[in-house]
Amino acid sequence: MKIPSSEITPEHIYLNRRGFIKAAGFAGASVLLAACGVKPGGGSNAGSTQAPAPTVKEGAFGMTDELGDALTPYDAVTGFNNFYEFSTDKEKVAGLVGDFVSSPWQVEVGGLVSKPTTFGMEELLKFDQEDRIYRLRCVEGWSMVIPWQGFPLSKILEAVEPTSAAKYVRFVSLDDPKQFPGQKSPWYSWPYSEGLRMDEAYNELTLIATGVYGQALPAQNGAPLRLVTPWKYGFKSIKSIVKIELVDYEPVSLWMDAAPNEYGFYANVNPDVPHPRWSQSTERRIGEGGRRNTLPFNGYAEQVAHLYAGMDLSKYY
Repeated sequence: MKIPSSEITPEHIYLNRRGFIKAAGFAGASVLLAACGVKPGGGSNAGSTQAPAPTVKEGAFGMTDELGDALTPYDAVTGFNNFYEFSTDKEKVAGLVGDFVSSPWQVEVGGLVSKPTTFGMEELLKFDQEDRIYRLRCVEGWSMVIPWQGFPLSKILEAVEPTSAAKYVRFVSLDDPKQFPGQKSPWYSWPYSEGLRMDEAYNELTLIATGVYGQALPAQNGAPLRLVTPWKYGFKSIKSIVKIELVDYEPVSLWMDAAPNEYGFYANVNPDVPHPRWSQSTERRIGEGGRRNTLPFNGYAEQVAHLYAGMDLSKYY
């Protein structure tokens, strides 16, 4: 079943909600991050089990990314979330996660591999831990800078030894309507699924995130682990992963199935390819007034542009 346009939030709703970011920045401001979705705590988030914001010392995580851009505040990263498994109302997600159980947790890795394995979180956390500061851009024109903790996806792939027949990696989220009330919606092909080409999966930027700001990943951000591909739009960052499968076909993701004219397999940040209902050429960084030009591949062209040499990126969007 294809999702009707009325179920996909129009851009003007994002642009008008509470006036968004004032020029003064975050102090007392209400802000919105659309498809990646975050907003300062309080208001409708009262009663959430969200942990208090950690105290971040000057210099921690570098405090800026490689372009010198400041980190997005913790309250914004964890306070307003695009997580349709809980609710399509992004202001309600953080208040609905209190009963979510993320431990114990297992991830089944199989398909076209020599050593299929079911990993527990304890095993996954033994992989080399890395602190990475990545920009994350939403398809609706908002972006943020997040200090993630986690490990390269390549660590898992190396452990299971993909066969030569493996061409893609398919990811599947938890399917549990008792914990995910949003999965009762008939408009989506649950569970949430996503995919990457093998060379994308092995790229140095591709991260399995287990935390933010030095704390375990909150439920509303995709606990206990999620995918992060910072050169792609935020909807590629599948949350609460329970299955990783190596396949020889291009996977059809949830959003590709729901709205194929708006969401493609690659989802590379491309300012020259507009969304069917708005431009992607500029964005607003959370915490800033005004807008900035969107960078090709979200600023990571040096690391990933070679993956798409010779491809028509307006066709393979």
